[in-house]
Amino acid sequence: MTVSLPSRADVVVVGGGVMGTSVAFHLAEAGVDVLLLERDGLASGSSGKPVGGVRAQFSDPVNVALGARSLRAFADFARRPGDDIGLRRVGYLFLLDDPAQLPVFEASLAVQHAHGVTSRLVDVAEATRLNPYVDGSRYLAAAWSPEDGWARPAAVVHGYAAAARRHGATVRTGTTVTGVEVRGGEVVAVATAAGTVRTSTVVCCAGAWSRTVGAMVGVDLPVEPLRRQIAFSAPLERSVIDRPFTIDATSTFYVHGADDGVLLGWADPDQPVGDERRYDPSWLPRLRERARRCVPALADVPLVDGWAGLYEVTPDRNALVGEAPDVSRFLYAAGFSGHGFLQGPAVGEAVRDLVLGREPVVDVSSLDVARLATDRHVREVAIV
Repeated sequence: MTVSLPSRADVVVVGGGVMGTSVAFHLAEAGVDVLLLERDGLASGSSGKPVGGVRAQFSDPVNVALGARSLRAFADFARRPGDDIGLRRVGYLFLLDDPAQLPVFEASLAVQHAHGVTSRLVDVAEATRLNPYVDGSRYLAAAWSPEDGWARPAAVVHGYAAAARRHGATVRTGTTVTGVEVRGGEVVAVATAAGTVRTSTVVCCAGAWSRTVGAMVGVDLPVEPLRRQIAFSAPLERSVIDRPFTIDATSTFYVHGADDGVLLGWADPDQPVGDERRYDPSWLPRLRERARRCVPALADVPLVDGWAGLYEVTPDRNALVGEAPDVSRFLYAAGFSGHGFLQGPAVGEAVRDLVLGREPVVDVSSLDVARLATDRHVREVAIV
């Protein structure tokens, strides 16, 4: 089928995941003429995962602020932009088994509290009360935030896209961007297999493929793809499902409810960089081994399905948000290293503000790609 494109647009957004659709919605709502281009279908990348965690438990101010603001947006999503995203605020529980983790998480809590996040350290007794499947004998304490939880990324993507259209945006799927034309240091057009669109502004939200888009204008966005896998259990009792999103902070193993079962995952440190997206069930014995250390009663639950997708990772595992200084105007929001979904609403607002030349709702200047050319790297707690 031939794709029909407008001859011009004020802003072209590349990428139809949560980041691209959030940016498109917030710009269109502000009255900007937006064209969103996606080479496959909406939510066809990592945003297509069935459920995704939403939280504000981070260690540095910008990630906390983005997470907290996005949590408020998710809670209000049914009203604006308007859709059911299946939000479940069951809380996040980070399990700590190393004394060295305690001061690190205590420092993080102080940052979170400055942004109004209701997180706190709890003892093992309370942690096992919140999730009785946790092996309390292995842990010293836990970080708990009751306002966190999970929602459905695909529903968020389609909700944003539908609302962007209602505000006048054009959304085209099955449309691959093949080049960005720059003249005299200024963006003038975007080329696709379906034709060329004149524009003065491009926003790259291409996830794991953002480096390719950046290269079209001579901007290096150091984003690499990294496979992550999850597994789904057979149906379980609600008493099992309705527990916090629980994470072993040392191993990164995690478990939380999903539909009528639970979802189990683990960030395999031996996974090589690459764009492999096939689910590989050979990892399940290692997943179960980590589950056995954290939630032994759930380690052998029947598993009926699995999923693999790509994290878009940067050298310091923090996002890239900003505008290229030498190409007017090329903006980017990529490299979220597994945090893109939960930060999508606030980043969409911040990019809107950057496009409009006003102070962003969250100061994202520390996420500019220029930081990676210096020693000024933000270090995050090693969490999933």
